[in-house]
Amino acid sequence: MEEKKRAANNRTLTLKPEEIDRLRGRLLTAENLTAETDILNRTLNGDILEMLKFVPDGFADLIIIDPPYNLTKNFNGLKFNSRSENRYDDYLESWFPEVCKKLKSGGSLYICGDWKCTASLQRAVEKELTVLNRITWQREKGRGAKSNWKNGMEDIWFAVKNPDDYFFNVDAVMMKRRVLAPYKIDGKPKDWDEGEDGNFRLTCPSNFWDDISIPFWSMPENTDHPTQKSEKLYAKLILASSKEGDVVFDPFLGSGTSSVVAKKLNRRFCGIELNEEYCLWAEKRLELAETDKSIQGYGDGVFWERNTLAFQGRERQTGKNRETEKRESLKMK
Repeated sequence: MEEKKRAANNRTLTLKPEEIDRLRGRLLTAENLTAETDILNRTLNGDILEMLKFVPDGFADLIIIDPPYNLTKNFNGLKFNSRSENRYDDYLESWFPEVCKKLKSGGSLYICGDWKCTASLQRAVEKELTVLNRITWQREKGRGAKSNWKNGMEDIWFAVKNPDDYFFNVDAVMMKRRVLAPYKIDGKPKDWDEGEDGNFRLTCPSNFWDDISIPFWSMPENTDHPTQKSEKLYAKLILASSKEGDVVFDPFLGSGTSSVVAKKLNRRFCGIELNEEYCLWAEKRLELAETDKSIQGYGDGVFWERNTLAFQGRERQTGKNRETEKRESLKMK
């Protein structure tokens, strides 16, 4: 676990040497797991198929999965290699049916992917569950491409075990958007609010999300995980498809976003992750969530557009956004 040299304003989560043993002691592994072990609100460190043996069938109200996409990627020394579509289908078949057994009869499942693997994901999900929708979200972080279109989108497949009995709370995931061309009737706003911070409208969310920011160095939720999802992204899934006290399960936990957001939103959680260092990051983030429940981009019970001035004053009490910090630093010079 080598310590990188970082810029002074870099807020990426790191581990101090004295934290490692303490956080490691919180992990559940094959050596300290039994059939009687309480796995709620815990991180399971090990291979997915081995760890799934300790997860009861019908365990989770909501499952969120962010598996390796069909790309060659180095996950902290554990390399996943791109393969043919048929072989990627086989890879999904090796664990996805077992994960679905852990879903309650009225539960929901979300699985993430990109354009290259999304067809495989759809085939895998449709064998086990009923697909209700495909969410596409805009991700601006990424390299440009000279001989192809830059990949700026990713998918999340939404599926349920029983299409006649599942939970979905649209009121919990309303979007607050700026009104650029306000329409009035008799001098009064029509379906929008006029306030000191500007003009805004509450709207129902669609299956295209353009308000997600990928975690990067200036955000305290950021880690060195190469494919980390943002807390705001997962907050939408958790608020829409679970109730307080429900169990959120993530079999590819990574740096812990699903568990952290579940904790912040008063859900129970459990995650499986093969890489120990990622598990330690997750545990540190869970510790921080005990005193900081904020989720960037979510406040006052609604999701706000990116770079919305009205929200900037309500953001984290523990840190201000980059533009505010820049303005204040200029005043001090």
